[in-house]
Amino acid sequence: MSGISRLNHRLFDDVNTFARNTGWLHTPLVDYAKDGVVLFGLLLIVGLLRSRRGSARTLAAAVWACIAVLLAVAVNQPIVHAAHEARPYTGHPNILVLVARSADLSFPSDHSVMAGATAAGLLLVSRKLGLVAVVAALLMAFARVYVGAHYPGDVLAGLAIGAAVAILGWLLLRVPLTRAAAWSRDQPRLQPLLVAKTWHTDGAAASGSDVGP
Repeated sequence: MSGISRLNHRLFDDVNTFARNTGWLHTPLVDYAKDGVVLFGLLLIVGLLRSRRGSARTLAAAVWACIAVLLAVAVNQPIVHAAHEARPYTGHPNILVLVARSADLSFPSDHSVMAGATAAGLLLVSRKLGLVAVVAALLMAFARVYVGAHYPGDVLAGLAIGAAVAILGWLLLRVPLTRAAAWSRDQPRLQPLLVAKTWHTDGAAASGSDVGP
């Protein structure tokens, strides 16, 4: 076993021991590890809503963030099968496992890939929203190790792959995506989808000027 592999296993053991001693955290972290993907979907929706009143670049970035998540998960699949790493509980039968045991492979973590892509994508849309997504992504990575579903290396690799797909894809596609977003705003039939409703009173406009955090 290499030094990196030993470190990976030791860190997993440390987190698993922490999980044994923090029963009060089991319910929230198990729920988040299983269903936290919903939060990332909501963050992407908020990004789209915010971008409707922003520049064409911001709109393009928000659309790309959604595409990047799907693309990153797709890119991850051949990596998962090539690595062919078993889940921690396969080789360590005595560890604490807080979720249903899956036959799926472990490296890299799909949940972390999705989280990393969402966080990196939303940083392109809004720094504040992106930072919220970064915190949520780090928590997701920790939760997946905490519940016994992944090694730390699985989630770190997942975060890196997701972020890389989002950032590299944006660098390659930002110009055509921004042009497409600018074009779409000139199409009357698309206006209801891309432009926030205009309020007819100053008071309504002031109260409805911000969407999301």
